[in-house]
Amino acid sequence: MCDYSLHAVESRPAEVGETLITTTFRGTSTRGFASESEPNVAVCMLPGTELAFAKNVRYDKRFIWTREINFRVGKFGVTEPHAPDRHHDAIEFPDGSRVLVTLLCEGQRVTVLQLPVVEQVTKRAPSVIGVDAATPVPTP
Repeated sequence: MCDYSLHAVESRPAEVGETLITTTFRGTSTRGFASESEPNVAVCMLPGTELAFAKNVRYDKRFIWTREINFRVGKFGVTEPHAPDRHHDAIEFPDGSRVLVTLLCEGQRVTVLQLPVVEQVTKRAPSVIGVDAATPVPTP
């Protein structure tokens, strides 16, 4: 996913193994991920995408203060997905804390370790002994 404010920015999905940088996209006040070779293209991620930062993660409140988290790994996710006109993209860290992607300090390098498994069910499960797999089976 890419935050609501990046919908007017060219984007593409993340790829396993690529290294990205945190950046502010031209024409927006939103930070996100981009490839160094395509700094104006937002790299979007699905919730559950696993990331490794090159150094401890730094974030700020728009130059008011800067904090550092003692983690270098996290999972991409979303917060408050039903709240309109807010930033939702976030990184969740091993201790359960989250930081909005738009608050990440610029210039941090992050490697995409793993994409989430997304399976599409295209047909019904086969029946077992004449029982439709979608039908609940009573327990004795």
